[in-house]
Amino acid sequence: MIRVGAVGDVHLGEDARGLLRPALEKVGDHADVLLLAGDLTRHGTVAEAQVVADEFKDLAVPVVAVLGNHDHHADQPAEVTQVLQDAGLVVLEGDTATFEIDGHTLGVAGVKGFGGGFAGKCGSAFGEPEMKAFIHHTMGIAERLESALAGLDTDVKVALTHYSPVPDTLRGEPPEIYPFLGSYLLGEAIDATGTDLAVHGHAHFGTEQGLTPGGVRVRNVAQPIIRTAYTVYCVEPAAVSA
Repeated sequence: MIRVGAVGDVHLGEDARGLLRPALEKVGDHADVLLLAGDLTRHGTVAEAQVVADEFKDLAVPVVAVLGNHDHHADQPAEVTQVLQDAGLVVLEGDTATFEIDGHTLGVAGVKGFGGGFAGKCGSAFGEPEMKAFIHHTMGIAERLESALAGLDTDVKVALTHYSPVPDTLRGEPPEIYPFLGSYLLGEAIDATGTDLAVHGHAHFGTEQGLTPGGVRVRNVAQPIIRTAYTVYCVEPAAVSA
């Protein structure tokens, strides 16, 4: 059994130093890896990123993150990423991380994701260049997620995003903003690649549990939803045939 710890939307600012650290000191007793589902900062500044780095560095388990829309706000995602990486966090955007845990392998593929909407109520790459650019951006991100997941040869695969791959975990949010909270294209990428679990954030008023059309577990780990420093999901590696 692999224990996947996860949280998103911690929104740390410079006044939040030390806020989460006490709850993280014993994370190794409960989880084998800790995933951060974006919106780690409030405004995406380097100073805020340093607070995040100090909270999550040198833990007993690997920490893997994607950025969220808040982490892009100051137009410094590369600098934010570098601060986190310098502290030992793994930051994914279209790539993967692999870990060996109790004789099994865990692969995590991560992208920020983007909006666009869901089946029957989604945008399309038609009309004005601004709309086409919006949808093409989502399409490109979903393609990178699918490629990353497909490239994993591990006992367990986890998809880590900020935006949601399904509408299930958005229940509680105003339906009018669903197109800005996620995209069905992310769900299609997850379903096409034998993924075992998908975690995301972004939807502060949504619901924790959902499923892709293909039956993959999706969990909204935004901190306003889970109401704790992190939550843990257990994934059983598939049985290996003799």
